[in-house]
Amino acid sequence: MIGNLILIAVGSAFINNVVLSQFLGICPFLGVSKKINTAAGMGSAVVFVITLASFVAGVIYKYLLVPFDITYLKTIVFILVIAALVQFVEMFLKKKMKGLYQALGVYLPLITTNCAVLGVALTNVSKDYTILEGVINGLATSVGFLISIVILAGLREKMEYNNIPKPFKGMPIVLLTACLMAIAFFGFSGLK
Repeated sequence: MIGNLILIAVGSAFINNVVLSQFLGICPFLGVSKKINTAAGMGSAVVFVITLASFVAGVIYKYLLVPFDITYLKTIVFILVIAALVQFVEMFLKKKMKGLYQALGVYLPLITTNCAVLGVALTNVSKDYTILEGVINGLATSVGFLISIVILAGLREKMEYNNIPKPFKGMPIVLLTACLMAIAFFGFSGLK
């Protein structure tokens, strides 16, 4: 049991990294990775939302959708759950962490449409995970997102002081950096 949970966690965070392997959640990954502080804030908000959404979606799926044979509604129900959780996070940050709320700007409400959040909930269902396995998968996937976005933000901060050729300035060098990160994370596939 514990060994299976560890495999799910390592696999979700590193081997099948949601951004660098599955290419989900690219919008906030590229948009909020200019500074480490905002990247860490966004990553933390995503960790909270994905982990909680995995739990709530798992409970609703197992105890409501499956018994009433309405599993075809899972996508709509999961979207509603995610939207409600993001609203909760947004209200909390607006009240308790105004600086982070302003730094995240438009990207905070975009967590609602972040395909990584919905992707994790649907993956948990498609792989027939238990609620605990789904929460571990959600937590590990979101930690993988956090690691990726913070690494990219650190690299982008360092690149500001580099002499980059004009055709590569801006988003081209960011995309090239993300590509190299994906290749580096591909090295974790040997852990299987």
